[in-house]
Amino acid sequence: MVDQTQTHAPGHDRSGHIAIIGMAGRFPGAPDIDAFWAMLREGRDGLIPAFVENGEAGPVVPFNHAFKDDPSFVSRVYGLPDKARFDAAFFGIAPREAELMDPQQRLFLETAWTALEHACVIPDETSVPVGVYAACGFNAYLFNNLPGVLGPDSSMSRYLEVLVGNDKDYLATRTSYKLRLTGPSVVVQSTCSSSLSAVILACQGLRDYQCDMALAGGSSIQMNQDGGYLPEEGAPLSFGGATRAFDADADGVAGGSGCAAVVLKRYDDALADGDVVYAVIRGSGLNNDGADKVNFTAPSISGQSKAIAEAIAEAEIDPAEIGYIECHGTGTALGDPIEIAGLSKALGRTGGSFTPIPIGSVKTNVGHLDTAAGVTALIKAVLALHHEQIPPSLNFTALNPKIDLDAAGFAVCASLRDWPRSARPRYAAVSAFGFGGTNTHVVLEEGPAPQPLPDESGVPIILPISARDVGGVTEAGRRLATAASTAGLHRLGAVLQHHRKRFDRRGAVLAASTNQA
Repeated sequence: MVDQTQTHAPGHDRSGHIAIIGMAGRFPGAPDIDAFWAMLREGRDGLIPAFVENGEAGPVVPFNHAFKDDPSFVSRVYGLPDKARFDAAFFGIAPREAELMDPQQRLFLETAWTALEHACVIPDETSVPVGVYAACGFNAYLFNNLPGVLGPDSSMSRYLEVLVGNDKDYLATRTSYKLRLTGPSVVVQSTCSSSLSAVILACQGLRDYQCDMALAGGSSIQMNQDGGYLPEEGAPLSFGGATRAFDADADGVAGGSGCAAVVLKRYDDALADGDVVYAVIRGSGLNNDGADKVNFTAPSISGQSKAIAEAIAEAEIDPAEIGYIECHGTGTALGDPIEIAGLSKALGRTGGSFTPIPIGSVKTNVGHLDTAAGVTALIKAVLALHHEQIPPSLNFTALNPKIDLDAAGFAVCASLRDWPRSARPRYAAVSAFGFGGTNTHVVLEEGPAPQPLPDESGVPIILPISARDVGGVTEAGRRLATAASTAGLHRLGAVLQHHRKRFDRRGAVLAASTNQA
């Protein structure tokens, strides 16, 4: 929600830099961006009982259910409540079509709409070309929930119906179609680094003027792990069921379900259009390890360090100026030490004495969100810059003995830290490394400083709300009450009057104060 005007200090050349002007997401323990930030700063996680979601019996995967009485069974997961629910009618999708559609694609469609609204863009009414760069995870829904939907006697029309609803290739193009977006529409897949790869490619599309705005993100629903799981020796899944990045007790990956997206714009255009800029992407790195590692799935110090160094070089900053690094941080005995070694090499922090850079991993809050992990990490770093605080990285008690953070010049941020603005810009960095070797890194700069809102108390403002049905109007009113308690009332009114879709069912509130609203 737009809540503040912004100005930027003169003298900073940001031609070619990309502004982040909108965000949206649904995460374990947080249904939206505001709840996500509250969870981060308060040091909470999204772990829930494996078989219960929102107080109701959740989906049980049969082969997991058989092991639920085993003492090693992991019964708390980074689950996503309501992941199966979808407002199909809102997008003009028939119930049968929605039933056949991969929930990851349903979730991304809703998140895309919300992200564009957060950027004050009316999704299906914008006249500028908006690109869509999207990723989604393995489609377990087709195998677990639609068995027998296709057979040897299925018609071609039936085959196409299932294909279009479930194949990854249609994730971005369906979003472009339903939201009337006319920029490039591509699916980007590189496993765990997919959504940050999508962000980097979206930035390239903006710099090349293939589009004037871009939506980039990823969606991942872990159907199997949401029902709990039985860990195995030698397998990558955590025996404890929680992510313990950089900790001595880290014992593997703990998967989670979620979806997130950001809205991007060329920085100069964002300033000219009066957009709120939450952060600025100054530089990025994207590469692959090639064969420089012990096996296909293993990480590589040289590959990771080269991607990080590439991003810093493009950002044209001194690495010592980076004030926070949101790490990949999967919480594995092998991955964490390699990541720190790669960071240290890229930042030149070896063999000397350095002021420690705080590091953390959002996976300790929401688990490893697979194809949505990179953009989720990006949003955490953006929110830290915007709110001027670095949230704690959870589940950290004692350092992994294979990591020497003092020598590397880093420190795990295990408690909430203030990160106020100063005379010099603040910078953050974000890493996402894919299973198979695609490495991504992004360097962020703080957005323009927010300016205090004018005192408009006592001046009435119309707050219009609308929806496709009466129930939607009621829900919009409830969300409006929440927004009015945190946003400037007149700024909120301007957003609702000029930057929201006008649906058939409408209502309005006339208020001169937040309490009235």
